[in-house]
Amino acid sequence: MTATSSPRTGAGLRTGWTTGTCAAAAAKAAALGLVGGAPPTEVEVGLPGGRRVRFAVEAESPRRCVVVKDAGDDPDCTDGARMTAEVAWAPAGTATALGNGPGVGTVTRPGLGLPVGVPAINPVPRRMILAALAEATPRPVVVTFSVPGGEAMAGKTTNARLGILGGISILGTTGVVRPFSTASYRASVVQQIDVAAANGADALALATGSRSEAAARRLHPELPEVCLVEVGDFTGIALRRAAARGVRRVAFVGMVGKIAKLAAGVMMTHFHRSRVDGELLAEAARQAGAPAPVVAAATETATARHFFEVCDAAGVTGPLVELCRRAARACVDHAGGALDVSVSMVDFDGERVVATAGCGRAG
Repeated sequence: MTATSSPRTGAGLRTGWTTGTCAAAAAKAAALGLVGGAPPTEVEVGLPGGRRVRFAVEAESPRRCVVVKDAGDDPDCTDGARMTAEVAWAPAGTATALGNGPGVGTVTRPGLGLPVGVPAINPVPRRMILAALAEATPRPVVVTFSVPGGEAMAGKTTNARLGILGGISILGTTGVVRPFSTASYRASVVQQIDVAAANGADALALATGSRSEAAARRLHPELPEVCLVEVGDFTGIALRRAAARGVRRVAFVGMVGKIAKLAAGVMMTHFHRSRVDGELLAEAARQAGAPAPVVAAATETATARHFFEVCDAAGVTGPLVELCRRAARACVDHAGGALDVSVSMVDFDGERVVATAGCGRAG
């Protein structure tokens, strides 16, 4: 048999395999090598949904094996990672243990669902690894996972901010990487907020992308790194999670398009999912007492960016402040009145704050 090909999505994109699946395969291969003296060239493991898949194995020694991660068409920084597992018999009277070597991170902060000080191997991959090992041998073993270059890969992730130091995490819930997965991004947002809250944060800065996050860092230097959360299009999810975890204050930093959608009460702000309401822009311009040409431009424009450019060229900030005010009110309402929210609008380079407004929580 040959290694299993990853299936394609409905959009024709090739799926891949998670670090957790690759770790389970490498561990099983190394355990088989420990038992029989020579590891296999291929190994089969089970996914959480019951499907079984096969992987090619590179043997570095009889009990040290590598499975190379294939992330499919997902732009995953761990694509091509050499997930390495080295296996030894566990001391008498002890259970199977999973450890980490170079390139696999260690948990240093609470809030991740793992004890501080353990390898960053999430619960589902941990179960997959233990199940794969049990297929190789009933005897307890000690497995040490490593990934050459893993620390550099981790530098492209949120691991350091989450308190995972020294390398990548061994992740996955289904065993399969789905390209450009919104579910994965959403889970990442929730996890970042959970870690911040578990570390005592009562205030967060939410940003929609890298430029607005850099602006948030400049605007709120008092906040530690763990309190800066890049939410992408998942502002609504972030607000509800923050409120549920006891956060009291949220500062949202973004550009006019996202803020205009928040002002309209649209909390999933992907540009394909919702369009900016021209009448809302016109209302904001009228409410702010903007000159007639600005109001007319708001009514006629097809994009929030054009509206921003008209306001900027005219030296008029009132309509932009009004959008921030409405967005802050909508965010407070979405969070059930449990948060104080400020909204700051930055220019398209993320360098200049052009408008800010806030709204207090209910009660």
